[in-house]
Amino acid sequence: MSAARGQASSVKERADLALNDEFLRKAVKFTTERLRSGKIQAAEQHGNWDDWRERGRQIRLHTIAHLDYYLNEFTNNARANGVHVHFAQTGAEAVQISLQIAQSKSAKSVVKSKSMVSEELHLNHALEGVGIEAIETDLGEYIIQLAGETPSHIIIPAIHKNRYQIADLLSKEAGEELAPDTTILAGFVRKKLREKFLEADIGMTGCNFAIAETGSMVLFENEGNARMVTTVPKTQITLMGMERIIPSWTDLEVMATLLPRSATGQKLTVYMSGITGPKRSADADGPEEMHIIIVDNGRSNQLGNPEFQELLNCIRCGACLNACPVYRHIGGHAYGGTYSGPIGAVLTPSLQSNVGEWDDIANASSLCGACYEACPVKIPLHDMLVFLRRRKVEAGYDNKMETIGMKGFAAVAGKSKRLITAIKLGQLGTKLVARDGGIRLKIGPLKGWNTYRVLPSLPSKSFRDQWDKLQQEVKQDTPAMDPAMKARMEAFQQKRQGGNGHG
Repeated sequence: MSAARGQASSVKERADLALNDEFLRKAVKFTTERLRSGKIQAAEQHGNWDDWRERGRQIRLHTIAHLDYYLNEFTNNARANGVHVHFAQTGAEAVQISLQIAQSKSAKSVVKSKSMVSEELHLNHALEGVGIEAIETDLGEYIIQLAGETPSHIIIPAIHKNRYQIADLLSKEAGEELAPDTTILAGFVRKKLREKFLEADIGMTGCNFAIAETGSMVLFENEGNARMVTTVPKTQITLMGMERIIPSWTDLEVMATLLPRSATGQKLTVYMSGITGPKRSADADGPEEMHIIIVDNGRSNQLGNPEFQELLNCIRCGACLNACPVYRHIGGHAYGGTYSGPIGAVLTPSLQSNVGEWDDIANASSLCGACYEACPVKIPLHDMLVFLRRRKVEAGYDNKMETIGMKGFAAVAGKSKRLITAIKLGQLGTKLVARDGGIRLKIGPLKGWNTYRVLPSLPSKSFRDQWDKLQQEVKQDTPAMDPAMKARMEAFQQKRQGGNGHG
């Protein structure tokens, strides 16, 4: 996150900064549109997409409802495979366990594949604080690390940067000027990271899914860096949100169908790795020692919560970000937390106890429901956002002017005569201030809206004014019913009325 955005105290202030960054808006919109259209096309090509979404939803609902059982099954099987399994109730505990493992190995460097849990824990800072170098090996994460920023998208961390900005960052790292050519830039990073892979004492990953029936963990990726992270270093640490569990490999088939298509429009990611324990005697590669840290960090608070339990169904595909009209304009850093977009606007407040600070980001939504339509497991994020807004009001953090305005609207809209009068006054006022079909004044309550858009003027005739004429047009344009059909309908109505009479 840039210094300016980091200093902004509210989502509104951060959004203002983003909206004034023309490049950021264009870059985010371009990439999210590409991802969204790719997802739609992939879903259409697959066919029966809603059926697959429902299958995914049912798997996640079942798993989360029996999370204790599947966590226990996974833990027992993973330990039987030779894995050291740790449980961390808080983020601080997860960090401490990670540091203890690293220090017990006298580690000097850790190579990491993409992990949102790691970002959630701010683990890189903790490692660097004890003198251990942490190197991100996902290309986007590596770029963001060099920039001293945080990811602005779940699957495309550097979505807000172009190749010229990236070339500047990598040129500083290389000590020479690199051309803003993607092949050259990727080649430099590949060579640089190969050295880091070979030097690293520990490899650290996230976890897309954990298979309870075998104690395995599964990684989806496109660059191959996660395979290097899990095969070259002698020790592997996997950070796993406690909700990442699915019961079986059969269930993975459904998730492997939903996740890549929803995230990037791919049928399958380039690499999908299933890891079941450390290196065995017959294996050619792999870690000699493997640790899995199962992280709670507020997740268990959602269990049994009728408003938020389905939040744990999330498979971190980022589809809701790509579909959200707000995210596409302001990017990820405006949300202020590790997770952005609709999922971040719900997940961050639900994991935090400070209602006044974090429930504010629930306002970064138009409540259009596009996130629900995009979600491969049908999480009702728009309903959760409404609940968060209500929670903030009930906690006494409501906007006083907004409250007065809503009470005024209720008083006017609650009476027909008042509403008609208000509409006529509004139409009159519109004639005085509207230009080219829109109101552009930036005063009072209009300032916030009209800073970045134009308020449409009221039509000269309301729907109520046009209703009688519309009724006549509908009657005239409606084709006459087929006589035979009309006779059947009348007979049906008579039979129905007769039945009701006897009832």
